[in-house]
Amino acid sequence: MSELVCDAVDREIINQLQSGFPICEHPYASAAAKLGITEVELLTRLEGLLAANVLTRFGPLYNIEQAGGTFVLAAMSVPEADLARTVDIVNAMPQVAHNYQREHRFNLWFVLATAAQGEIDTAVEHIEKRTGHAVYAMPKLREYFLEVRLAA
Repeated sequence: MSELVCDAVDREIINQLQSGFPICEHPYASAAAKLGITEVELLTRLEGLLAANVLTRFGPLYNIEQAGGTFVLAAMSVPEADLARTVDIVNAMPQVAHNYQREHRFNLWFVLATAAQGEIDTAVEHIEKRTGHAVYAMPKLREYFLEVRLAA
């Protein structure tokens, strides 16, 4: 797909949907009505924004701990020559919530979320075995709530 340039409607979608999404029988239709567009247009635009990587994901954020699960922030130090292969392995795991590269000795960071603590350990072991690189798992010590809204 060619590079997408956001128009005013795309920016309004991004701005409005950061603060909540309707919980009802037809949430996309309700959200679209508030934006002054059709449900089909909203869905088409969201698909386009995702395909163009303007949005990296569209969906709810869950507090996994309230559901009995757990998560950790994890970091790896991966040689540049092996980064693409390692990213493919990490991203293929359903336990990986998101993944990003940093310009640092620890250049690959991701979040692992599982239904139980033992599953975190299993996921870490799996990644280390498949990639040949150590995973540094860092559990949360304290929680902070920051509402981040980014203007499109």
